[in-house]
Amino acid sequence: MARYIGPKSKIARRKVLSRRNFPPGQHGQNRRRKQSEYAVMLAEKQKAKYTYGVLERQFRNLFEKAAKAEGITGEVLLQLLESRLDNVVFRLGIAPTRAAARQLVGHKHITVDGKVVNIPSFQVKPGMIVAVREKSKSLEVIEAALAGFNHSKYPWIEWDEAQKGGKFLHMPERADIPENSQSLSCTLRTKII
Repeated sequence: MARYIGPKSKIARRKVLSRRNFPPGQHGQNRRRKQSEYAVMLAEKQKAKYTYGVLERQFRNLFEKAAKAEGITGEVLLQLLESRLDNVVFRLGIAPTRAAARQLVGHKHITVDGKVVNIPSFQVKPGMIVAVREKSKSLEVIEAALAGFNHSKYPWIEWDEAQKGGKFLHMPERADIPENSQSLSCTLRTKII
């Protein structure tokens, strides 16, 4: 069960610093260098890995799977990342963060088509129903996350309030995915991994 357990403040600092055009420090503004194409591609890859909570080997396996599939490799890769069980639980609003969704899945609070699944990297296929386990529907964490959540944000998922679950209708289109990895799908056309 691999996941990033390092300091999250370093990642947060990296995201803040990426908004500026110069590196940190007192001499940062004097050292403006253009990033190489490799540096840009690597930054996009790292952003996707940290966003979805995937380590290098899982990311490489998903990339190889996306490269074999039909279509643009980067878009297929994002679709595979979006169809992971922990991400679907997050998109359904059952958990406030992807890390919390991963924990709910690992602690056997989530069912897929009526069967308990405790593997966060489980690939949800179109037509599958992801729901909260009957015993877990009254958990405060789940109720707090669902309170006031807008379920119409994601057109590839259909929410059922009575069942406290949703149906994964189809793979999301690139335009529907709200993550800020816009250049990721273009960047991954060339193999950097």
